[in-house]
Amino acid sequence: MKKTLSILLFLSLILLGCTGKTHVDEDESSPIDSLPTFLSLANDVDLTYDLKQKYNKKAFAIIIKQKDDSVNKVNLFKIANRYYNMSDWKSYLQTTELILKRSKETKDSANIAKAYTYLGDYYVSKSVSDSAFMNFYHAEKLYLAINDHYNLAKTYLSKASLQYNEGDFFESEIAVFKALRSLKGQKNANDQFYECYNLLGILYNDKEEYGKALSFHNKALLNLNDKSIPLELQLKAASLNNIGFVYINMRNYRDAKRFFEKGLKEENLFKENTILYAMLLDNLAYSKFKLEELDGLSDDFFRSLKIRDSLGLKSAIVSSKIHLSEYYAFKKDTFKAIQFSRQALLLSRSTNKINNTLQVLKQIAVVDPKNASAYSREYIKLNDEMLRAERNMGEKFSRIEYETNEIKDQNSSLQEKNKTLIYIFSICTLIGLFFYVYKTQQARNRELLFKQQQQVANEDIYNLMISQQNDIEQTRIKEKKKVAQDLHDGVLGRMFGVRISLDSLDKVDEAEAAPKRKKYLTELKHIEEDIREISHDLNREKSELINNFIAILNKLFEDQRNTYDSALITSFDSNIKWELVTNAVKINLYRIVQEALQNCNKYAKANTITIDFKSEINHLILSISDDGIGFNTKTTRKGIGLHNIQYRATECKGFVFLKSAKGEGTLLIVKIPIDQKINLQHT
Repeated sequence: MKKTLSILLFLSLILLGCTGKTHVDEDESSPIDSLPTFLSLANDVDLTYDLKQKYNKKAFAIIIKQKDDSVNKVNLFKIANRYYNMSDWKSYLQTTELILKRSKETKDSANIAKAYTYLGDYYVSKSVSDSAFMNFYHAEKLYLAINDHYNLAKTYLSKASLQYNEGDFFESEIAVFKALRSLKGQKNANDQFYECYNLLGILYNDKEEYGKALSFHNKALLNLNDKSIPLELQLKAASLNNIGFVYINMRNYRDAKRFFEKGLKEENLFKENTILYAMLLDNLAYSKFKLEELDGLSDDFFRSLKIRDSLGLKSAIVSSKIHLSEYYAFKKDTFKAIQFSRQALLLSRSTNKINNTLQVLKQIAVVDPKNASAYSREYIKLNDEMLRAERNMGEKFSRIEYETNEIKDQNSSLQEKNKTLIYIFSICTLIGLFFYVYKTQQARNRELLFKQQQQVANEDIYNLMISQQNDIEQTRIKEKKKVAQDLHDGVLGRMFGVRISLDSLDKVDEAEAAPKRKKYLTELKHIEEDIREISHDLNREKSELINNFIAILNKLFEDQRNTYDSALITSFDSNIKWELVTNAVKINLYRIVQEALQNCNKYAKANTITIDFKSEINHLILSISDDGIGFNTKTTRKGIGLHNIQYRATECKGFVFLKSAKGEGTLLIVKIPIDQKINLQHT
């Protein structure tokens, strides 16, 4: 019974660990299009072993040619995981050792620790407990160093499971509680809490503390309410089976039967976990046997045995045959009872599992009393060997930790001897560094002060340009308006008077005067039209030139076109009332355009640059785009130019939107609020 429980614990931990790895790995993407497909097919349970091997080797061939970085190591872990699921231990070991070697070369502590846990799993599968423990111990120390509590808890659980299987229950219990402390405060760790509580339930069941065992198994069940734990792991069925075990040990077979029946009702159990299904079926049959519910009982025993035999589960087959021996002994069929016991004894001896053999010897001594004394002597001998082995293994685990710490202490002692030299060198280095930083900072402060003064001077120059341009334009407008008024009110008035005088000649009856009069009238009309057209042109020019900011921008654009090869396209929304935009906003807009053009000229390598000024409700929109090489806005550090643009937009109570990607050009949008109500009043 105890050994069957150990098998279930081992399968539960390994299945959850491996499936968890696969689930995480499959969510990660690869830059190679065919790689995810190969990795997925290599893990497809519906494919044959040979096909899965083929696809995994194809994936490995792609990965090994890639650059050795964190993504590459993630993909190598996927390869190792697939080999683990296929039980190809040689390839699994080779891949894991390759990852460990590469991780050590790049000093990647997280992946070194993960590789150690993979090696630990390998040695667990090979039943080399001391090597497994050593690798888990190395992983534990690394996870402690990098403060990775979640993976530290998983490593503690792996150690606890190993110690439990080797009979070191006390240290196993300590390791589980260490795992629980590491998981405290961790989010999305219900799968690990489940494993902790499940293992504690199994430990306390073996220690015959059945109340605690049931309490922890029920806690494990509560953690399965987390929807993130995949249902296909059938962990609920496993917990129900474990609770049933506790009730069997309590000889409460009715409650045991109830939990085994609930476990068998779990959906898709046979398909998703055939081993667990066979275990529940055998345990249910055993509970019914103890309750003397014998109808169809042998069919359940034999069905479970057939499944286990088809899967080659030797320890489970031994357990089934022990139960069948008990069943036939109860039915007074001594021949079959002895037959099944002997078969179980022969098989258990071939597995080198002492605990299995002890259970069989206990049963065969009951059904074969003639040879009971021989079986009892063998039982006592094997039990002593097992106790010594468990004690030795516990001591070996402790010695591994002690010797590893001794090596670390020796290294620490050597380091202490070098500390004085290191301190002296460090102090000298710090003093030199301090003076270097001090001098460098002084130079930077002077440079920053100069830049600030230069910026103030630039803004003063720009304000002076604006003011000068305003004075020039105002003078021009005033003069042109005076000329227009003179033309309209002076010359045009006089011309109108001449035309009226000439019209009066019509009253004189002179044949000769008539043709001349008409000729002069026609000429005067032409003059009047010309003067009126000049007057209107002068007034239109006044409204066009009132906006001297556009003239300054156009000068900047003209310089850009004359200096650089990039085509420059500009446009101004006619709805913008520039005369109502403050000088401060105009200065910042001018500087933003100037800075953006400088960035395009330095970095963009653009063929075309487009600058648009648009008017929206209550806002002025400046859009600057180019078809250059672009850049990654998430990874590229923003330079002083972009910071200046952001600062100037903020000064105008606006904001900046920047969109760019490698090979897709750059779009810069500056949105600044303006008072549209005033604009409407002046429209």
